[in-house]
Amino acid sequence: MIQQIATYFSEHLGDWLGMVADHLAISGMALCAGLLIAVPLGIACSRHAWSERLATGAAGVLRVIPSLAVLILCVPYLGVGTLPAVVALTVLAIPPMLINTAVALRGVSPEIIEAATAMGMSPLRLWLTVKAPLAFPLAFSGVRTAASEVIASATLAAYIGAGGLGVLIYTGLGALRSDLLWIGGVSVALLSLAVNRALAFVERRLRAYEHANG
Repeated sequence: MIQQIATYFSEHLGDWLGMVADHLAISGMALCAGLLIAVPLGIACSRHAWSERLATGAAGVLRVIPSLAVLILCVPYLGVGTLPAVVALTVLAIPPMLINTAVALRGVSPEIIEAATAMGMSPLRLWLTVKAPLAFPLAFSGVRTAASEVIASATLAAYIGAGGLGVLIYTGLGALRSDLLWIGGVSVALLSLAVNRALAFVERRLRAYEHANG
């Protein structure tokens, strides 16, 4: 097994790197699209308790729909390739970011908001200097969760010819090659872990002001 894996990398390293790049590209597009949809919706839904409950309920329903089912539904309308894969993964990415954004903003203490308003802060300044910084940790954790889920599920992209590390897994299943299954599975796991650590680093850098003011 180890010899087969070593042989694969010695002969197909360029192919593997290309699949990693495709996997990251598909996941990145889906995550960005999900972010552009989920965050504004989360902000809008955080203004009222009923809208937050409605949003979290709808997002919860989306979370239980398998990505493969969404992918199959997209194919008749969008064809095969990258587009339907990105759409399906975007649907997967939205729920954790939407839920965390809405809950985080609703969780900002009313007393703090009232005190900031009493100090004469404008709505924009209140948002930028009070609400957003206080809600950021929980909201960003939704991004990290979404990134991990999207990268793990992006293996399905290979099912419709969109590439990525799923190619190794599907090839391994079809050819009964356990070395390809191991390479594909471990590569996806390590990629997900690396992206999660990278986002954790970004979060620490963005929250550096907390330590500076502590």
